Amino acid sequence: MKLLLPDSVDLDPALPGGVAAVRYAIGRPIPEEHTDADVLVVWNNPGDQLRDAAARLKQLRWVQTLAAGPDAVVAAGFAPDVVITSGRGLHDATVAEHTLALTLAAVRHLHLLARAQQARHWAEEMRELQAAPATRRFYTLRDAHVVIWGFGGIAVALAPLLTALGARVTGVARSAGTREGVEVVTEDAFPALLPDTDVLINILPATPATAQALNEEILDQLPDHAWIVNVGRGATLDEEALLDALREGTIGGAALDVFETEPLPDDSGLWNEPNVIITPHVAGGRPIGASELISENVAAFEAGTPLRNVVDR
Repeated sequence: MKLLLPDSVDLDPALPGGVAAVRYAIGRPIPEEHTDADVLVVWNNPGDQLRDAAARLKQLRWVQTLAAGPDAVVAAGFAPDVVITSGRGLHDATVAEHTLALTLAAVRHLHLLARAQQARHWAEEMRELQAAPATRRFYTLRDAHVVIWGFGGIAVALAPLLTALGARVTGVARSAGTREGVEVVTEDAFPALLPDTDVLINILPATPATAQALNEEILDQLPDHAWIVNVGRGATLDEEALLDALREGTIGGAALDVFETEPLPDDSGLWNEPNVIITPHVAGGRPIGASELISENVAAFEAGTPLRNVVDR
């Protein structure tokens, strides 16, 4: 069995005898001599390279993406009988860390302080705003209500960090219950949370059902000081509705790591909004445990047993 490993990440999976691992460059088409591969591992592969692989690797039986969201691989056009597995779980710690950083930057208004530094302005006014009783939930996580929409592995890693800083966390998922000490409600109960939400963190995956799910209707129900933090997928956020809310002052701001079009176009209005924090889809960055996942799934594939993180498509 031939296994193709990307050159975009260091991988050293333990492979059984008879499995030949070949490293390939993600920025170029798969070499002709390796189009007989059985397994393709992908990480940060450009869309055109994935589409080329889908068209030319005729013997391919399985694609392992190291991304938590498999949407790019699903969209590439691999044959229906090719199994796709995701990297769900590999990014929980790093995305949780980045989400915490964005949330703290938002509530502590670091974007404004950075601009004050660039202007050599000693922002004395921020001290008064942070101390004022009326704005206590606007400038600190202590006693703030943080709602996490899409309560999966990343949220499980993130929620204790927020709780440790004094936030009250509520999760929204398909099924209700208590997870890691956090109350999780279904989307039926979601609207009732919005008027009391200080920070809404979106970790929804990109599916037809979640396309622009964070829309005008949701934004209109938030308090005018509330911040949006999006680390899920850009397709789940209606960017035009967000821009309208920002310009009308009906929400406090947005900290965004993912966008509908990436890189974010130069003419996007988000660049110029004073209360928008932009990071270039770097929340994950490093798939922790990737080699172990590949090893586990290769062994299962060879044994004919269920693979981990199979994508239903």
